[in-house]
Amino acid sequence: MKVIICGAGQVGWQIARHLSGEKNDVTVVDSNPDLVRRATDTLDVQGIAGFASYPDVLQRAGARDADMIIAATHSDEVNMVTCQVAHSVFSIPRKIARLRSQSYLTAIYSDLYRRDHMPIDVVISPEREVAEAALSRLYAPAAFDTETFLGGRAKIMGISIGDDCPVVNTPLRQLTDLFSTLKVIVVGIRRQGRLFAPEAGDQIFPGDDCYLCVATEDTARTLEVFGKTTEKQERVVIVGGGNVGLAVARALEEHEERIRAKVIEKSRTIAERAADALERTIVLNGDGLDAAILAEASIDRADAVLCVTDDDKTNLLAAVRAKSEGCPMAIALINDPTLVPLMGPMGIDAYINPRATTVSSILRHIRHGRVRGVYSIGDAEAEIIEAEVLSTSPITGQAIRDIDFPEGVLIGAVLKDGKVVKPTGGLRVDEGDVIVIFSMAKDVSQVERLLQVSIDFF
Repeated sequence: MKVIICGAGQVGWQIARHLSGEKNDVTVVDSNPDLVRRATDTLDVQGIAGFASYPDVLQRAGARDADMIIAATHSDEVNMVTCQVAHSVFSIPRKIARLRSQSYLTAIYSDLYRRDHMPIDVVISPEREVAEAALSRLYAPAAFDTETFLGGRAKIMGISIGDDCPVVNTPLRQLTDLFSTLKVIVVGIRRQGRLFAPEAGDQIFPGDDCYLCVATEDTARTLEVFGKTTEKQERVVIVGGGNVGLAVARALEEHEERIRAKVIEKSRTIAERAADALERTIVLNGDGLDAAILAEASIDRADAVLCVTDDDKTNLLAAVRAKSEGCPMAIALINDPTLVPLMGPMGIDAYINPRATTVSSILRHIRHGRVRGVYSIGDAEAEIIEAEVLSTSPITGQAIRDIDFPEGVLIGAVLKDGKVVKPTGGLRVDEGDVIVIFSMAKDVSQVERLLQVSIDFF
C-alpha cells in the first residue's frame, strides 16, 4: 500500500514507523526539512520537504498512485485543504485528517465532510481522544493504562506490581490454575524497561509493569488478585480548563454516578468560557501550582487530580504539588515520552500520552476493515488488535495451541456467540469470532497475514 503522511512531528513519525515497518510504501511530507531528514534517516521512508497542501508537493510525493493520505500537520486548515487537493486533483481514495479545533467537530456541522463538500473520510480529534483516555484512567484508578475492547466487554489494563502483590513469584501457568474461573490473561510484561509477551512458565516480580486483558465483569476481582484496591472516585480536581479539561468535566457531569469536579484554569478568558459551558462544575481562575488555589479547590478531600494543561512540566509539578497537599491519586498529561520515567520517582500514579492515543486512533482506521480496534502500547513497542476471524483465515477452525503465532503474540480474549471466553490452549477459533491479540510491533505484519488482513484491504 502506498501512503503519504503529511506532518513529520511525533504523530506522523510514529505512524510512518508503524507502516514502513510493515513494508508499506511510505512518503513523509513536512515544511520543516529537519523533520523530514529525521524521518528518512531513522525510517525506511521517502521524504519531501514542502507544504503538504500544495498540489506540486503532493505530485512529487507520488499522489497520483497513492492509496491513502494522512494529514497530521499542526494546522487544521492545512490538513483540510490537503484532503481536498488529494481528492479533487489526485483522486486518492482514502483521506484521514487530524482536526483539533472543536468548532470543526460540532455534530451539527458534520455534513461538512461529505465527499461533495470537504472530502475527509475519517476525522481524528486528539482532544476528544485524550479526554476519553483521561476518563478511562479516572474510572480505573489502580491502572496506569487502560483501553476497552469488544464493545466494552473486555479491557486492557496496565498495572504496576508492588511487593505486596499476592501473586508475585507465581508462574503464569499456575496462576491460570488457581483462578480458573477468572477471565484474565497477562499479555505483556515490562521488566527493567523491556516489554515482552510472557510464556506460561514466566513469573511476575515486584517492579514489573503488567498488561492484563480482562473481561470487564471480572475487573474488580482481578485487581484484588493483583493486590489493587477499587475505590470509587467521587471528587476530582482538574488542572487545566482548555479543550481536554472541559471535555472531561462535561463527561463527568453526564456520568450516571455523581462525580463532583472542580476545574482550575490560569487564563481568565478560558476559565470564563469553561464556566459558561459547565452547569454543575465549579471553575476557579488561578494557577494549579499555587497551594492556596489547590486549598480552595479542597485538594486534600479530592479522590484524584487530573493535570491536563498544554505544558508537560506544569502538569508534572501540579500533580506533585497536589499529592503533597493530600490528594491520593494524580494523573498527568505528558506529551514528551522522555519524561515518563520521572513519574515513579515523583509519585505520579498514571499518565496520558496524547500522541499515543492519536496514533492508536489513526491505526484503527488504516488497518484492514476486519480489524475493529487498535491500541498502541508504550513507545509504539506493541499493539493490541481486535479483529474478526474470517472464513478464509488460516487460524479458522484451529485450537489456539495449534496456531503458529510468533513468540511475541498472545490472544488475550475471545468473543464467541456474544460472550467473552478465556483463551485456553484447547479453545477452537471459529469464523465470526472476535479476538483480542497482543503483538509486539515487529510481529504485527505476520499477525495480519494470519488474519488474512491484506486480501481485501478497502
